[in-house]
Amino acid sequence: MAGYLIRRLWQSIILLIIVSMIGFGVLHLTPGGPLSQYALTPGMTQETMDRIAEQMGLNRPIPIQYLEWAWRLLQGDWGTSYRDQQPVLTVIGRHLFATLLLMLSSTVISIAIGTWIGIRGATKRYSAFDYTATVGAMIMLSIPTFWFGLVGIYVFSLKLGWLPAGNMYTIGDGSFLNYLHHLILPSIVLALVNIAIWSRYMRTATLDVINQDFVKTARAKGVSERRVLMKHVVGNALLPMITLAGMQLPNLLSGALVTETVFTWPGMGRLFLDSLGYNDYPVVMGLLMFSAILVLLGNLIADLVAATIDPRIRLA
Repeated sequence: MAGYLIRRLWQSIILLIIVSMIGFGVLHLTPGGPLSQYALTPGMTQETMDRIAEQMGLNRPIPIQYLEWAWRLLQGDWGTSYRDQQPVLTVIGRHLFATLLLMLSSTVISIAIGTWIGIRGATKRYSAFDYTATVGAMIMLSIPTFWFGLVGIYVFSLKLGWLPAGNMYTIGDGSFLNYLHHLILPSIVLALVNIAIWSRYMRTATLDVINQDFVKTARAKGVSERRVLMKHVVGNALLPMITLAGMQLPNLLSGALVTETVFTWPGMGRLFLDSLGYNDYPVVMGLLMFSAILVLLGNLIADLVAATIDPRIRLA
């Protein structure tokens, strides 16, 4: 197990370095750059622009800038926001809770509903429920998240008035119920695509287990269908879902970016778009690295859990 852990850690570190190099290079090759915010200042001269570029270290070659940035990152200095003039980690920290809350709630919803739909679809194969679930999953996978968000706001906020159209809470009311009231709609919208993915994978995994010899043997011994399903089928079908849970982190982060924008949710996704519009490179790179670390950490934990349950994975 130790050898498997070390191997996966090295793979994660290498991937993190590659992501940082690509992200840093692409960001610094985009038109405009961080100095564009100063170019619109009345009375700004080229001389002053050059002095600002020198103070910010932007007049050096991009590889040198990357090495300097990476070295500071390793020392715990993620840079300072151009817009807020605050440490990047402080800026990200203010928005982290909102994103984690949204991702956690949508994950619970998607796993609970998707697993139930997948198991029921497999046990009721080719039934009306199975066909309806299949068509529903295809629809949810084909339509973009922002469309579901806009329809949800139109129906449940504007027409019915049941749920808030945006924000994380009502100003002046910081109660738990108020947070929950604002969380319902964006978490469901974010969960829709993942419900479709979980239900399809769970159906396939359940069908694969149902056809195994040990399940047929249990049935031949007279074990009730419910006991066969709960004791032998579900537990084995959930094993590949552990890996899927880690793989869903990128989808959750990208979906959160869209969902937070539609619902004006004050999370990291909205911060990322705002920082891009302001050319706030330190915050954008900080969010990119933070998201990459979350994704790699999630995949690493999922792989370790799967390897603990099934030792054959360690030999792969």
